[in-house]
Amino acid sequence: MLVTQTTETTVRIRPAEPTDAAALSALAAATFPLACPPHTTAEAIAAFIAEHFGVGHFAGYLADRDRILLVAEEPATDAAGEPRLVGYTMLVAGEPADADAARAVAARPAIEFSKVYVLADAHGTGTGAALMRTSLEAAQASGAATAWLGVNEENARAIAFYERHGFAKVGRKHFTVGGRVEDDWVFERPLAVPPVE
Repeated sequence: MLVTQTTETTVRIRPAEPTDAAALSALAAATFPLACPPHTTAEAIAAFIAEHFGVGHFAGYLADRDRILLVAEEPATDAAGEPRLVGYTMLVAGEPADADAARAVAARPAIEFSKVYVLADAHGTGTGAALMRTSLEAAQASGAATAWLGVNEENARAIAFYERHGFAKVGRKHFTVGGRVEDDWVFERPLAVPPVE
């Protein structure tokens, strides 16, 4: 676990727990639209969220031994004294399921950074960087030689973030939302390289 001071608040990065499934589902619903290209319809986004980000989906992800889920948590901010999840990552170990990604990713064993999301109001606070550093450490500890991810080619903010953390473009793949096929870059990062401070 990592506790880090960001520019606005103290954020704790910790492994997600089974009791986080509902909060993760809500967090995913709030953050997934931030990664979608501007032309993605609200209906397509809602359908994707329903298909992949329900509480039951996260319960399954949390029970899967090939997945590592980490959360960024702010101290208690509500009247009930509950901390607020402001970001999460989901890493998936194993051979890339996407054929284009499998061809592009050079090293093995590989681990996919399947989800790397932070709430919009936490952008620019250092939360994303702390979450990425801890996720890279977890990926390396898993025994993987390389980390990879897909990012929409129009998501300039995310691309710049990944490049700052040592990821580089190695190929292309496709991602379907609402029946529309989107073009993604495949990024890869050797895990022997220390995380960016």
